[in-house]
Amino acid sequence: MTLDWQQVYHGRRVLVTGHTGFKGVWLSAFLARLGAEVVGVSRRPDSDLFERAGNKVHTIYCDIRDGDATLDAFADWKPDMVFHLAAQALVRRAFAEPRETFEINAQGTVNVLDAVRKTSSVRAVIAVTTDKVYRERSDRRAYVETDEMGGHDPYSASKAAAELVVDTYRQSYFRSDGPSLASTRAGNVIGGGDWAEDRLIPDFVRAIHDGQPIVLRNPAHVRPWQHVLEPLRGYMMLGAHLLAGDRSFGSGWNFGPSLVDVVSVGDLAERLTALWGEGSVELVGNTDAPHENTFLSLNSEKAKRELGWTPLLNLSQALDLTVEWYREFLVDNSQAGHLLAQQIDAYLDQVSTSPAP
Repeated sequence: MTLDWQQVYHGRRVLVTGHTGFKGVWLSAFLARLGAEVVGVSRRPDSDLFERAGNKVHTIYCDIRDGDATLDAFADWKPDMVFHLAAQALVRRAFAEPRETFEINAQGTVNVLDAVRKTSSVRAVIAVTTDKVYRERSDRRAYVETDEMGGHDPYSASKAAAELVVDTYRQSYFRSDGPSLASTRAGNVIGGGDWAEDRLIPDFVRAIHDGQPIVLRNPAHVRPWQHVLEPLRGYMMLGAHLLAGDRSFGSGWNFGPSLVDVVSVGDLAERLTALWGEGSVELVGNTDAPHENTFLSLNSEKAKRELGWTPLLNLSQALDLTVEWYREFLVDNSQAGHLLAQQIDAYLDQVSTSPAP
């Protein structure tokens, strides 16, 4: 019998770390739409997306580097499931602040999983990492879940370290009892409400607003672009199996777009300017720029085969939704929550009418 992953979350208490961040806001809204009681653990947000979204979340402001405070949050709320998204997620900031990045991404993951270990109510955990956890190769093959972990830069290495922490806790504490534990790796997610520095979409919107060209440092770099709702659906489908007690799903999972949507930064910028109807692109070469992978792509056959997950939105649709969100937000920023709910509902309608893969 096929598992009704949406129904599984109804009435469940789900704790989301990093719920004030871009993906965390969307995930919290998605879970609430499915009837979950959402508890959020996060530092105070850097942008106002969380406040404007108006998500129904029990919020605990807590730095996951503080192990005692993290444990207290778990002990107070006794969640059924945990989505661990809290992270220092900016590649260039990681070069400037490597110690902070490792403390949050690696030690923070230790603190979260140790709180899980000491909270008997938790039945399932998903630790969200990144497509950049894989050791860089010279070929252009899409990464599979069994590829070697690694990283030349602080961000990639810190998230690869988080993956090792996840595997250690799975093998040492959760092998035969306790919660089922999985990790997920997604592509470069886009969507409304991301205002982070050094990300293409937010930089583009700011440039348009200021009447400036969008500046590209690495236009030839290739990335697996996807709308934020795509991997979030994958996380929740996976989480439903974990909550159902199937420990065989406790492993690493890729959730990436179709290969035709793996395009260069320059290509995406040109599509954005065409779709928006204004703006220009400026190329800036920088031989002293920090190292970043030139090619990233994820093989998601495992998710398709074992979860029945497959991308529903192509890149053009993802860009349409993203541009629509920012356009409407810039006209009336009080509509942030309405825009999130509207796009989630439309996406769920598409899920319900899409044939099984």
